[in-house]
Amino acid sequence: MRTEYTTCPLCEATCGLELTIEDDRITRVRGDRQDEFSKGFICPKGASLGQLDADPDRLAGPVVKRDGEFVPVSWDEAFRIVDEKLNSYADRNQIAIYLGNPVVHSLAGGLYAGPLRKALRSRNVFTASTVDQMPKHVSCGYMYGSIFSIPVPDIDRTDFMLILGADPFSSNGSLWTVPDAPGRLKALQKRGGSFVVVDPRRSRTAAAADEHVPIQPGTDVFLLLALIHEVFASSLVSLGRLEEHVAGVDEVRALVADFSPDAVSARCGIPAETIRSLAQRIAAAPRAAVYGRIGTTTVDYGTVGSWAVDVLNALTGNLDSPGGMMFPLPVHSKRGRGTGSGFETGRWTSRVRGYPEIMGELPAVTMADEIETPGEGQVRALITVGGNPALSVPNSARLNEALSSLEFMVSVDPYLNETTRHADVILPPPPPSRRDHYDLAFFNNAVRNVAKYSRAVIPLEQGRLDETDIFFRLTTILLGMGPAADLDAIAAFQLASLQEKAGTSFELDGITREERLLDFKLRTGAYGVSLQQLLDNPHGIDLGPLCERIPEILRTPSGKIELAPAFIAADIPRVLAGLSTVEEGMVLVGRRHLRTNNSWMHNVPSLVKGKQLCTLLVNTDDASRLGLVDGGAAQVTSRVGKVEVTVEVTDDISRGVVSMPHGWGHDQPGTRLTVAREHAGVNVNLITDDLRLDPLSGTAVLNGIRVQVMPA
Repeated sequence: MRTEYTTCPLCEATCGLELTIEDDRITRVRGDRQDEFSKGFICPKGASLGQLDADPDRLAGPVVKRDGEFVPVSWDEAFRIVDEKLNSYADRNQIAIYLGNPVVHSLAGGLYAGPLRKALRSRNVFTASTVDQMPKHVSCGYMYGSIFSIPVPDIDRTDFMLILGADPFSSNGSLWTVPDAPGRLKALQKRGGSFVVVDPRRSRTAAAADEHVPIQPGTDVFLLLALIHEVFASSLVSLGRLEEHVAGVDEVRALVADFSPDAVSARCGIPAETIRSLAQRIAAAPRAAVYGRIGTTTVDYGTVGSWAVDVLNALTGNLDSPGGMMFPLPVHSKRGRGTGSGFETGRWTSRVRGYPEIMGELPAVTMADEIETPGEGQVRALITVGGNPALSVPNSARLNEALSSLEFMVSVDPYLNETTRHADVILPPPPPSRRDHYDLAFFNNAVRNVAKYSRAVIPLEQGRLDETDIFFRLTTILLGMGPAADLDAIAAFQLASLQEKAGTSFELDGITREERLLDFKLRTGAYGVSLQQLLDNPHGIDLGPLCERIPEILRTPSGKIELAPAFIAADIPRVLAGLSTVEEGMVLVGRRHLRTNNSWMHNVPSLVKGKQLCTLLVNTDDASRLGLVDGGAAQVTSRVGKVEVTVEVTDDISRGVVSMPHGWGHDQPGTRLTVAREHAGVNVNLITDDLRLDPLSGTAVLNGIRVQVMPA
């Protein structure tokens, strides 16, 4: 028996874990009380890591589909098949790639997914970003010049928070790395502060808030623009130290002119006086933070809404200010010069629907179009890495049919799931205990500047391949080097080139390719920390609270915060037209649960036991009107399909609104998910619409879907 320390890889909170290991098995998981960041906090997902790690349904080695059945093969044979098939396409646009959310939870993914995309040389790149957070990347790209400059709430020092479309009590934070969000929000209240939640559902976070403001789904953008309008109307603008670093204040005033609290009240379902009061409270608080998340991004006006959040923070003096919204400085990042080339979209467009490129990728909702539609550049082969688009992309019945028509598909995934059942080759990475861990992505959103690294706590088993090697092999195959290239020589050349470019010659720490590359990033980062320092501090290194970063963080050509980018301003007329557009029918929204994260963990017994999680929440009055009963079944219909789902009657959701969680629907044939199949649930994306998206970011509309509801 031994004790090891690691970081939980199952959500964005990056909580430290204390693991008990016996005979190369995790037998106990506890929160690491010595962790510099999470201080012992743990949620049910983290506590289940041992079960997830030892899941008998995990693939132990590569499998290949032959005569409709998956059979085990050697790694050499699997890569030989991938090499032969992928390199048979002279037009690389005939090969698409889909990168799922788990990629950013992996050190190997963070280091090598980018080079894999680049090696493919295809315009058909799709990721989970366009069913999640892309509007925030786009708005920040245009405002600050970088898609990764996303401010986060400095919760530990704030006095007032306004939370829109987020449930951090359930999600543990999103685009916000904040261990023990519930504890931090309660601490805010204990020190005399308060927080308000805007949500059509009385979520766990809303129930704990000082005030819950119900809103009509999909209308957060109107509320935010009205709040900005009120800031101008009541002379509450106070830029503080940012005054010399912003451009476009007068343009913003003009853009919000038609969105007064009185004008938006009926559309949002919020009294005008409540809107005015919220604006006054944000402006009056010594330190305030406005935070919007997936309920404000996966909607018709996601980019404008995301922009409005940051504009509101800036105008009230709460951007880049302690206790407001601040920019983390992760240990692997460099400080900037305060100017740059900026951000742009639309360098190319999708072949079928003409959707513009965003961040080098196309909207996930158009993947089926590119597979189904004949012609030059039609997608005939697909690479998926850690994603389950068969469940996560709108109109998934159509996408499933499209996936089944592909000539070749290779998946990097530990499971035979709803997506990988369509694959010809599956390359499984090892379980979390057998992988090194450093959060390249999530430290960019951390509520404190911290750094943590942990090596694999259990040695890699005979016959398994490290995740880094899987990425490397796929990359060398796409580069035409074949499946047997000398990976060590390639990695050494890569590092030598990086050191020469950086003008450094130090001896790198680390025993693996990924460790040496990480060590280079750490040493050339803002703090000059080495990998060995992180190894010497298994509970992490606390580098202090968030600090002011404007103007250094800016990458705009002007060297200023662009408060009114023309790209975003051009969408305001569409938003204004939407202010007077009201559709008939019930409105569908999603929700998160503390024991789930997308479709990942439904095969873990402890996370799906007990009360059924995949239900349709219906207001008591609506249930009576529609003839629905608690525990009965409802039929929910949209333009693209219909589903039957168990009803849960509650007063915790607004009238006219129903809610289903995402990530369920584990009843598809050909999968090997024993526990998930017993708790299959219903796939909400059978009724979300693949023709609805936010045009500025290409992000799917997953909240605010008009549906018809009746007894099944």
